[in-house]
This record gives sequence, C-alpha cells and structure tokens, in this order.
Amino acid sequence: MRLKGVVTAGFALLLSLAGGAVMAPNAGAAALAEPVPVGTAADSVPSDGATILATNFQLPFPCGQAWTGNSGASSAHQSWEIDFNRGSTANADLGDTVVAAAAGTVEISAHQGSVNRYGNLVKIDHGGGWSTYYAHLNTRSVSAGATVSQGQQIGTVGNTSSPGNAISPHLHYEVRLGTSYPSNIQKAVFNGSTFGYPGATVTSANCGGSSNPYTPQEVCGGGYDVIDSAALGSAGTVYLLYNTANGSNCVATIKRTSLGAATATAAYLEVQGQSRITDSGNFAYYAGPVRATAPGKCVKWGGKAGASVYNSPFEHCG
Repeated sequence: MRLKGVVTAGFALLLSLAGGAVMAPNAGAAALAEPVPVGTAADSVPSDGATILATNFQLPFPCGQAWTGNSGASSAHQSWEIDFNRGSTANADLGDTVVAAAAGTVEISAHQGSVNRYGNLVKIDHGGGWSTYYAHLNTRSVSAGATVSQGQQIGTVGNTSSPGNAISPHLHYEVRLGTSYPSNIQKAVFNGSTFGYPGATVTSANCGGSSNPYTPQEVCGGGYDVIDSAALGSAGTVYLLYNTANGSNCVATIKRTSLGAATATAAYLEVQGQSRITDSGNFAYYAGPVRATAPGKCVKWGGKAGASVYNSPFEHCG
C-alpha cells in the first residue's frame, strides 16, 4: 500500500540534468599491475557524452564517500577503465562496500580469475546495450539474474584475480556499450559529469539504498524489469520498467529523502502520439505506477522528487 498525503494538482515537469560530481586532482595510488583480456587499446573510441549522460550512472560507492580513480596506473588497462582506492595504505579499502552505479539486471556474478583475471566479477546489464563491470571483489552479494536498484550493495572491494597474480585491493570499474571489446568501453560518467581522466577524486551522489521500503519492481508489479533510470538529485530516482510478457511500460519515482513525509513527487509516461499519463501529488514514498503499452512507438518518461525533475526525450522505441 502506498502512503499519501494531500494530493496536489498536477504541475509542469521541466527538463533538468543532474549536477556535477565533486572533482579534485588525482590523489593517489592505484593497484599493482593487473592484466586484462588482450585487445587493441580503445584510445580512439569517441565519447558520446549525451548518450552516456542519459544513463545517469552514479559512483559505485555509498553516498558521500570520496574515492580516487586512476585509468593509467596499469599498462594493461584499456582506455577509460578505472581503478578506485581511497585509503592511505595498500589494504585500507579491503572489504569496503561496492554498490550498483545504476539499476539493472545482474548478468554475471562469478569468479573469473582463470578467464580474464577479473577475479570476483559482477556485471550489470542496464538495458539499451549498456553494462557496468565491477572486478576483483572480495565478496559478491548478488546472484546472476537478480534485479538491482541504483545504490544497492553488490559486493565489497577486494584483490581477487587469477592464481599467482598479486594485486592490492581496489575496485576495477568499466562502462561498456555493445559487445565489441575493447572498442565498447566508454568514458565513465558520474552524476552527470564525465570522469576527469586520467585521474580524479569523486564524491559519491549515489544516495539510493534500502532505506525506502519500496522498489520500482514492487511498485510496478510482477514481470517488470528496470530498463532505464534517472537520478533526481539526492531526492529520488525515476525508473522506466518494461514487461516482456505483456509489452507494457511502467514508470515509478522512488524517493530517497523525506521518507514517510508527504512531499511533491511525480511520475509520468507518454507514448508518442498519445496523451501523457501522470501521477503527481504529495506522496510519502513513491509516485506511480504509470503504465502504458507502446507497440512500434517511442516513449517519453520522467518524474519529480523534491525540487529535482527529469524529462526524457522520446526513446526506447519498439
């Protein structure tokens, strides 16, 4: 059951991009050498900033933590891969929490040391060909096939690799688009800002997690999987879900702050050529579900939490 306050009239939703992550000069040490699958360096891969921005990735660490990333400390790295550390000693980060950079479905959760030296690896499929990799984990807390929310813990920082390959604890992080390795490796974007390659310190705005008792899947119902999401500042996240069984889209806005208090929250879905469907009001935990089928058409979706709003273009056509 959804808890509501007094419902207000609908309002216009304005296009807003998330604010930039906090950046500082590179402060530090990265891991020891860590060979990865053999391939041609991706230095020439273009970065489509608008496309990457649309995925609304956040730093893969809990809200408020500052981590230093480095893409050049290992000669075996492909372009745009990042190693993250934050401690002052080699083992300081061992066991620290790693969270999902965006909502999606776990495609891989396995130890792959003998395959590619990633050790304990979690790969999350975010839909639209986008995926993220979290390697060398000490522990994995999700299984293949599981649906995860942005900010949900998926494992802990570790130094697992292949037998005999000694590395210091760190998180190896990648963003990929498509399947043609290594040209599919993309520049990482956190909270709307491209990572400051080759090194930068970033403060996490990944402020989701389990404090809200509702997930987008619970709001939309059985059979729906997250295919896209957009951060609404620190106030919430709006999710686009799809049910392959009945071809229905669903939008839900999940609050992160002011939980239990009735605050302005909204979710909407617009099928191209049709009227927009909106659920807006003063809600305690979420807005939605808003559902519609769109066979052969594109959809526009978005929402509001607090003062932050998001409007997508027409996309996810099919």
